[in-house]
Amino acid sequence: MSIVDELLTLYADKGGAMYGGEDVTQLAHALQSAALAEAEGARDVLVAAALLHDVGHLVDKHAQGAAEAGIDRQHEDIAAGYLSRWFKPEVIEPIRRHVAAKRCLVTTETGYFETLSEASVISLKVQGGPFTKDEAAAFLALPGAADALKLRKWDDLAKVKDLQTPDLAHYRRCLEAGLK
Repeated sequence: MSIVDELLTLYADKGGAMYGGEDVTQLAHALQSAALAEAEGARDVLVAAALLHDVGHLVDKHAQGAAEAGIDRQHEDIAAGYLSRWFKPEVIEPIRRHVAAKRCLVTTETGYFETLSEASVISLKVQGGPFTKDEAAAFLALPGAADALKLRKWDDLAKVKDLQTPDLAHYRRCLEAGLK
């Protein structure tokens, strides 16, 4: 079985779990994130990153309820480490940085904090809170920071109950485009 098939099976099998305090499942969140990226005309590798950005929650056996308990499981690093064997940096780095992008946006974008869901506010606290201005500037200077910021905004919007999206199979070509 190819890694693309394994990932599609993983989402089909485990994606029915609720997405950390939101009104959508892990699968619905992933599909909505990818659909938002695709609707904005993102490159296939960034659509793949949008689809896979929270796969760390699915492969981490201790993820359930961690944020609510004040524990940062660093799902972004789990996902990046898990996927880096097969996927290009253009897929991996936005995934690795999407939590830092939230911390940056809270500091740099007026009104951003008010757009966060209750669950995102809780996770922000355990993820280290807002960046300082210096931390935000350092983040923005990183290669690929712009892609991480885009992914973060799609992540924030991908929490709409019962929203219709393309299915997993629709994104196979994006996942294949992201392979090394």
